[in-house]
Amino acid sequence: MKFQSAYRPLRLSRLILSAVALSLSLSLLPGQSHAQARDLPDFTELVERVGPAVVNIRTSERARAAGNAANGMSEIDEQMQEFLRRFGIPVPGQRRAPPRGDRGSDGNADEDQAPQRRGVGSGFILSADGYVMTNAHVVTGADEVWVTLTDKREFKAKVVGADRRSDVAVLKIEASGLPAVKIGDVGRLKVGEWVMAIGSPFGFDNTVTAGIVSAKARDTGDFLPLIQTDVAINPGNSGGPLLNMRGEVVGINSQIYSQSGGFMGISFAIPIDEAVRVSDQLRGSGRVVRGYIGVAPDDLSKEVAESIGLGKASGALIRSVTAGGAADKAGIEGGDVITKFDGKVVEKASDLRRIVGGLKPGSKAVVQVFRRGAMKELNLTVGEMPDDSKARAGEVEPKPAVGAVAALGLQVSDLSEAQRRDLKLRAGVRVDAASGVAARAGLREGDLILAVDNTEVSSVKQFQTLMSKAEKAKLINLLVRRDDVVSFVLLRPAR
Repeated sequence: MKFQSAYRPLRLSRLILSAVALSLSLSLLPGQSHAQARDLPDFTELVERVGPAVVNIRTSERARAAGNAANGMSEIDEQMQEFLRRFGIPVPGQRRAPPRGDRGSDGNADEDQAPQRRGVGSGFILSADGYVMTNAHVVTGADEVWVTLTDKREFKAKVVGADRRSDVAVLKIEASGLPAVKIGDVGRLKVGEWVMAIGSPFGFDNTVTAGIVSAKARDTGDFLPLIQTDVAINPGNSGGPLLNMRGEVVGINSQIYSQSGGFMGISFAIPIDEAVRVSDQLRGSGRVVRGYIGVAPDDLSKEVAESIGLGKASGALIRSVTAGGAADKAGIEGGDVITKFDGKVVEKASDLRRIVGGLKPGSKAVVQVFRRGAMKELNLTVGEMPDDSKARAGEVEPKPAVGAVAALGLQVSDLSEAQRRDLKLRAGVRVDAASGVAARAGLREGDLILAVDNTEVSSVKQFQTLMSKAEKAKLINLLVRRDDVVSFVLLRPAR
C-alpha cells in the first residue's frame, strides 16, 4: 500500500506536466504557423496584376549564307540559339516555319522561304499605346520581330531603337488600351528584398520565378551597375521584368552567370531607372547619345595609391589620353588620378565611364585630378561618344601595360627637344636597355620614365640623383609610358 500511495502522486504529476506541455504546444504552434505565413511572400496578386503586361517576343532572321546547316548543328532549338547568340557564338541557319502571321491562308508555310534563324525572349509593355521594352540582344540582327500578349493576340513589332551598350531596346506594336507596367524606384531596393520575374524561359510563356536581391551595383558592364538576384533566369527570360513586392518594375532581366548554360543561382538585371533613360532617347531619336572625353581609365591599387601619396585606393587612374580629345584639351595627362568629375566622387574606373557617359555632349564639367602629390582642378567640355561599338564612354582602348618592375639594370638617355616635341612631353628619360631584375619585371627598350616619386624627371642626371636618394626600405613609384599608355611601376631599390 505504501508503494501505491507513493506511485499515484508521481503518475498524477506526470499527467499534469504532460497536459501543460500539450497546452503550451497547442497555443504556440498556431502562432508560429501564422508568423511563418506572414513572413513568406504571396505573389499571386502580383502575377494577376502585372502578368498581362508581360509579353513573349519571337524573332526570325534570314540566313545570310548558304550551307550553314551542313555543320551538324542544324537541329539546335530556338532557346539554345538565343543563348548562343547572347554570348557571341555564331548560330547556323535553320529551315523553320515562319511566325503564324506569315503563314498563308491555308496555314501552311511557304516552302520556298529561305532558312530562318529563330530567337525567343521576353518583354513588357511600357505604355498603353504599344511601346514595349526588352533587351537589345533579343532583337539585334532580327529581320522580323513578333510580340505575343497573354490573351494570345500577336503583333508584328517595329524596332524603335536598340542600344547594345546598355542592352536596352524599345519596340512598337500597333495596339491601344494595353495593360502597362508601373516603374519602381531602384533607390528604394534593398539587398535581401523579395523580387519576382515573369518571362518565357525556353519558350514557356508567363513563367513566374522568385528570389531575393543578392547585391546592388554589381560591376559587370561599363555603363550599368547591375542588380544581382538569385531569381531563376534562363534563356528566353531575357528582356522580361524584375518586379518588387509592390508590383513595380525595378529591372530588366538580362544576364546570368553560368558554367553549364543553365541557371546557377546568379542572375543580373538592368536597373529600370537607367533603362528608362535609354528608352526615352530611343523613343525620341532612335539612338542614344553619350558623353566622351577620350581617356583609358583603370582602377587604382592600394599599393600604388599609397606610393603616390593619395592614401586610399580611390579614383580612376588615367592610362592614356586621346590626342585632340576633350581630356587632352583640358590638360589631363597619363598618370593622373581622377577623383571627382562634375562634382561626383569617382571611386573606380567604371564610375568615371558612367558619369561621363551620362552627360550631354557640350556640357561643362570640373575635373579634380591627383597629379604628382597634389590635387588640381581642370575645366573640361564633354565630347560625344563615337558610334563605333568598340568605343566606351570616356575612354579609348588601352594597349598592353607595363607590369610591376624593379629599377635595376637600367640604362637611360635624355630626350632631345625634337623627341619631346614629337612625343608631346615636357620631360622624361628613355630606357635604352633593361637587364637583370628590370628586364625580368617587364621594362624594355623604348619605355619612357616620366616621374620618380611624384617628381617629374627632366634629365638622366636628375633621374640618377632621385634614385640615389631613394630609401632602401621604401617602395618607389615610377611613372612609365610605353607607346601611348602610362602606368605606375613600383620598385624596391637593391639593399
